[in-house]
Amino acid sequence: MIVVIWGVAGSGKTTIARALGQHLGWAWFDADDYHPEANVAKMAAGVALSDADRQPWLQRLRALIDDYADQTHAVLACSALQMAYRQTLGFGQAHVRSVLLNGSPALIAQRLQQRQAHFMPASLLSSQFDLLQPQHDGLTLDIAQNPDDLVEQISDWLTD
Repeated sequence: MIVVIWGVAGSGKTTIARALGQHLGWAWFDADDYHPEANVAKMAAGVALSDADRQPWLQRLRALIDDYADQTHAVLACSALQMAYRQTLGFGQAHVRSVLLNGSPALIAQRLQQRQAHFMPASLLSSQFDLLQPQHDGLTLDIAQNPDDLVEQISDWLTD
């Protein structure tokens, strides 16, 4: 099983994916680590990625998902904002589970302002919300909750 924790920048994807992976004893990955350097430079400059920019990145992530699905369980933190991106990643397959971290733009903007040492600037948050298509077959959680509570809810959901 691969659990994809997804949502806009600043929603806590990496924090929750890391904590869930540790809680379950599973490998975990951050999709940001798989961006081509050109994508990172573009975002760091405050320029939103195009669908063409995202395609090589999504293909790399799909290969990672497929590799791990054949071997073991894993957790992936990934924006996956649009349905087309999620289809590329393999959402809808029995071994891919979907968890959307959802929150108010104000809370997420506050988190982004406090975040340091990340290439994604707060100025791109509105473009993330513009892209967000929240419909999915999975679990949607409110990020205003404590991270430990979110991890427990996801873990319980996975074992139901």
